[in-house]
Formats: sequence, structure tokens, C-alpha cells
Amino acid sequence: MGTSLSDIIKAENISLEELASKRIAIDAYNTLYQFLSSIRQPDGTPLKDKKGRVTSHLSGLFYRSLNLLEKGIFPIYVFDGTPPTLKSEEIERRKEIRESAREEWKKAKEEGRIEDARKAAQASSRLTSDMVEESKNLVTSLGIPAIQAPSEGEALAAQMTRSGDVWASASQDYDSLLYGCPQTVRNLSISGRRRISRTKSYKTISPEVIDLELNLRLLEITREELVDIAILVGTDYNDRVPGVGPKTALKLIKKHGSIDIIDAEGIKEIDFPYEEIRNIFLNPPKTDYDEPKWTEPDYERIKEILCTRHDFSENRVNSSLERLKEAQQELLDAASQSSLTDFF
Repeated sequence: MGTSLSDIIKAENISLEELASKRIAIDAYNTLYQFLSSIRQPDGTPLKDKKGRVTSHLSGLFYRSLNLLEKGIFPIYVFDGTPPTLKSEEIERRKEIRESAREEWKKAKEEGRIEDARKAAQASSRLTSDMVEESKNLVTSLGIPAIQAPSEGEALAAQMTRSGDVWASASQDYDSLLYGCPQTVRNLSISGRRRISRTKSYKTISPEVIDLELNLRLLEITREELVDIAILVGTDYNDRVPGVGPKTALKLIKKHGSIDIIDAEGIKEIDFPYEEIRNIFLNPPKTDYDEPKWTEPDYERIKEILCTRHDFSENRVNSSLERLKEAQQELLDAASQSSLTDFF
């Protein structure tokens, strides 16, 4: 779910060309759920191999990663670890939503309501441990670093950005800002369009970058106050305070300074452990990780994962890998190096 702060946060459009040569830490779970939700047949059925195993996530991950590399962008996928205890209620809520959506999907398909079926199917997406493991295998086969976070992946991506190991974190959520990520990229997509909910139409989208310090200055608040605003609006660890959206939360925090005062004076009814939630964002566990290194892809392993195990078209995969080789060669020629590893 993440926190919705779009009403108060300013983003600047940026082209993929402007991201060339930059290292981007990508929220892997967020990205995989996008693929599971969007890469489906008209009635909502996900892509599957001959054994009935879902492959939407692998298709999205392969072609998205290839396109980013072609553009000269160097992705790192950061995977979630054990979630904070406070997230257990949200995880259970999401499970119930998925189960309810799956039942609605079946019913809509039986009744021939194709658009309703697709919408319900998107909400029923489920990411299994096997899917996560094979996603890591595919990523590393492409020569892309896959880093395991101890807890929330966005927290580690923010840490990597602050340390200068990457230029920005990429996620559709705004939680990266709460974790103190200096720069967050949204809409890191090659397609340039996104389907409008409940319609067959699409809207044009482009990548955008959010500068944390710039937004704090424009809003005239601190990061700690931004976290309190997010908590009032609702996070993965608490429901929103009734009647409070981003603009109202901003006014409340700018007037009173913190949730502590709002709670103590009974201005709004707050019945969740906001101090603990605040601490999750302001003091996430620090992680020791090896410096990210990109390597030359293992083409045979890629084909084994996609074609041998999951029945992807070998011709299409081979064609895509040829594009990747050409893109690598262009990078190497530009850098006058002897191998992709040397370039990094």
C-alpha cells in the first residue's frame, strides 16, 4: 500500500536518457507486484507456462531490465526481508483482499464481465517465495546485482542512495522519502503509458524524480514532520486518521509541530503506536552490504530459466539477448574497456 502523499509532494519529469549511466536501486517487491498485476490476458489470467506456473513476473522483470540496460541505466534490485512486527496486520489485510478479489475474479469470468474480471484479477496478485527466488536468479543471470534487505527493501535502498552507491531509489510508493532517500524515481517504465482504471484507455506517463530536500524546503517542514504527516495519512503500519488527507495533515503538523501534541491535546483521535511507527522510518536497521557490481550476463542460464523451465519463446529471448549484447558493446566502446566488468 505505502503512503499516499501525491497531493503535497512535487516531482520533476525526467527522461530515460537523462538517467543514462546512473545506478538506480529498485524496490524489487514493488516492481514484481506491478508485473503480476498488469501483465495479464484480457480476462485477468496471468501469463503461465505449460505446467500452469505464473510467469508474468519473469516476463516483466526480463524485458524491463533489458530495456533499462539498453538505455544505459544500471539497476540494482533490492528485496524485502522480514517485515516489522507492526506490519503483520497490514499483511493479513492484504491477504484477505487478495482472497476476496480471487473469488470476484472467478465469478466475473463465469458471468462474462471481462473488464470486472481483469480488475479483480489485478487485486488478487500473489507473490510466492518461489517467485522471489527465481526472480533473484534471473536478475543475477542478467549480471544485475540483487541485494537482500534485512527488513524493508525501501529502507535499504534509501541507505544506498544516501551513501552514494546509487543515484536514486525507484519505487511507486512514497515511503522512500520517509526513510530519508535523497532522490526517488517513480514511473521507471519504458512503455510510456499506463492503463486508466475501469477503462480501456491509457494515459501517458514519464519517469519523474522527487528531491527530498527540495520538497522539505517547499513545504517548510523537516523530515521528522513529513513522517508524522505520513502517519496521519496512513502507512503500512496504521490506518489513516479519519478525515485527514495529505493537505489536512500538513496543516495540522505545521500548526502543532508533531503528532505528540495532536494526540496529547485530543485534536484528533489517535489509537495506534505512532512513536513505534515513527521509529521504523527514522531509525531502520543499517545493513552491511558488498559494493554493487554488475557482471556480464550468463546467456545460457537466462535461456535455461526462461525457455527450458518456463516455455518462453526461444526465438524471442534470443532476439532480446542480441539487443542486450549490442547495448553492452556500445557501452564498452564508449568506455574503451575490454569487458563489461572492467567498465564498472
